[in-house]
Amino acid sequence: MTSATQSPQSSPVDRLRYLRVVRFFAGVFLSVIWWDLILRRIPGLRTMAQQSSIARWRRTAQSFRRLAVHMGGVLIKLGQFLSIRVDVLPQEVTSELAGLQDEVPPESLSAVQAVVVEEFGRPIDQIFDWFAPEPEAAASLAQVHKTRLKASGEEVVVKVQRPHIRTLVETDLAAIGTAVKWLKIYRPIARRVNLDRLFDEFATNTRAELDFVAEAKNAEHFAADFADDPGIYIPDIYWDYTTRRVLTLENVASIKINDFYQIEAAGISRAQLARRLYDTYLKQIFVTNFVHADPHPGNLFVRPLEPAIDARPDDSRPFLLIFVDFGMVAVVPERLRANMRDYLIGLGTRDAHRIVQSYMDAGILLPGADRKRLEEVHDVLFQRLWGVKMGQIRDIAFEEAEFFLREYRDIIYEMPFQLPADILFVGRAVGILSGMATGLDPDFDPWAATIPFAERLAAEELAQGWQGWLDEIGTLARLALQLPKRLDQFITQVQRGDLTMQAALSPDTARALRRLERSVDRLNWGVISASLLISGTLLRLNEGPGWPSTSLFVLAGLVFLWGISRR
Repeated sequence: MTSATQSPQSSPVDRLRYLRVVRFFAGVFLSVIWWDLILRRIPGLRTMAQQSSIARWRRTAQSFRRLAVHMGGVLIKLGQFLSIRVDVLPQEVTSELAGLQDEVPPESLSAVQAVVVEEFGRPIDQIFDWFAPEPEAAASLAQVHKTRLKASGEEVVVKVQRPHIRTLVETDLAAIGTAVKWLKIYRPIARRVNLDRLFDEFATNTRAELDFVAEAKNAEHFAADFADDPGIYIPDIYWDYTTRRVLTLENVASIKINDFYQIEAAGISRAQLARRLYDTYLKQIFVTNFVHADPHPGNLFVRPLEPAIDARPDDSRPFLLIFVDFGMVAVVPERLRANMRDYLIGLGTRDAHRIVQSYMDAGILLPGADRKRLEEVHDVLFQRLWGVKMGQIRDIAFEEAEFFLREYRDIIYEMPFQLPADILFVGRAVGILSGMATGLDPDFDPWAATIPFAERLAAEELAQGWQGWLDEIGTLARLALQLPKRLDQFITQVQRGDLTMQAALSPDTARALRRLERSVDRLNWGVISASLLISGTLLRLNEGPGWPSTSLFVLAGLVFLWGISRR
């Protein structure tokens, strides 16, 4: 069952709210113009402007945070999004916004139930036996209540959009769009990212979260991607009770992933949980290319399972990792998939050249970026940070900051990157994931976890490469087998005078053609020999030494000797 939704153009705009948000952004821009563009150019005031910079940016971030918490809507999501833009915004801003949670005061029960009645066109007591008065969660766009289906008696959870949320969303997007137009004037930021595309991506993802039918389909897509993984669980969707504004699904609530006490009390290894979470995201980003982009603790649960019959007392208890809320997903675009796989392989093999090449192929580097200098930075990063545990990264990063600022000041201040808008939500997910993995297991080693995954990707790439070579060799072999016959036909036609030529066929030309015929004949046998040799090599790599691969090696040698001995 679905319901009609308003298009963005038909949704009204709250003018007072719009003006309040725009006024805030205008104040920020005027402050930047005054302090960073005007005063910094006046010799006597430049030092004061520089010294006050950190405090001013921190106050700006704090003011935005208060505004977002008070007004809710898209502003909270904008703050979360800006918290990952370390390539554009000062660290004082990103760190202040990093903890901004998508939790606001709940709507009244009557307002929520009115939305349900409007969607289904019948009284609430004809749909549900009971409806929990207090929500399980209340976010900026919707809230979740426990309930029981009247028809089947099953206990489920229902996610209901806030009343009038579309007006708030379109108002906030209009205000943010105005701010983006102003921001495009500032070249240091505009040159690093396509601001129009960035805003379109943000607006598209935000509006997509208001379509619960699409969210339900995302959940089913994710479930299909992990259908062969018994450690991952996705709740079932109740389609008969789902519309664009109401989503009904299986109640899978269990231990929250950040409830470390309950996880340990259940006998679950936090280290194993961190590893499973990390591996799951590696698969999402680099294999399925379909990413759950909002992995905060409210969207991830851990369900303990019954221990195996032969389990020892000190064994970790088996568990399920449960994902909910698929309103925000990121699809890695096809044009970037090979580049991201190259990046991961380079990371797992500590290959700085391959990593920088993946940046270039993906179009991430700004024109004129010093490739050799970037490779040097990555080599040094590997030397100094490889093997560092998650819990140590922050402390060591502060210790290493002075070294990198001294040695690579040019790279740090230039920041020659322009990140594609369509993978920023992947970056947001990775940033949140890193924090959760650190909390679960401070000793978790992301480098060690990445290596086997990168090795698998490299092996797949090698196998695909060999297959490509075999296909090419097969094509060449077929052409080579046909060349002697075609060449013989050509010579016969020339000798009979069937071809019109601008010059008579001289004895030297005839000898040259005969030599060409012999060369092509040898090439034919050489290609066949190479095909047999590569086939034997692949057979030995996949199945180990044995008579089939040895036979192919011997046959390849005989064919090669026969070919070069022909006159």
